[in-house]
Amino acid sequence: MALDAFGFLFTGRGLDPDRDRSVIERDGFRAVMVGMADPARAPEIAARLVDEGIQLIELCGGFGPVWTARVIEATKSRVPVGSVGYGPESIDGMAALFPPQAG
Repeated sequence: MALDAFGFLFTGRGLDPDRDRSVIERDGFRAVMVGMADPARAPEIAARLVDEGIQLIELCGGFGPVWTARVIEATKSRVPVGSVGYGPESIDGMAALFPPQAG
C-alpha cells in the first residue's frame, strides 16, 4: 500500500481548524494541513481526518507527548501517528514558544 493521504496538525494563535485548513493534491497524493489555537481540538480533528481517508498523521512539536497520546487514543490506532521531535539543543527554545498548558 502506498501513502496517498497525509495529515499534519499544528498550533498557532487565533487559528480555527474549521477555517484554517489547507489541502495540497497532486498525482493522487493529498496532504491536509490543519491549524488550531487549542491543542485540545487535535484528537477530534485527527479522528475526523482518519474518517476522511487520511492514512498517516503527524503533529507539530508543540503538541508534545501528552497530546500525541491523546490523538493516538482518539484515532483508535487506525493510522500511524507521530510527532515532530526536537533535540536537547532546542528544548529551551521550544519551551519559550510552547509553555506548558493544563490539559
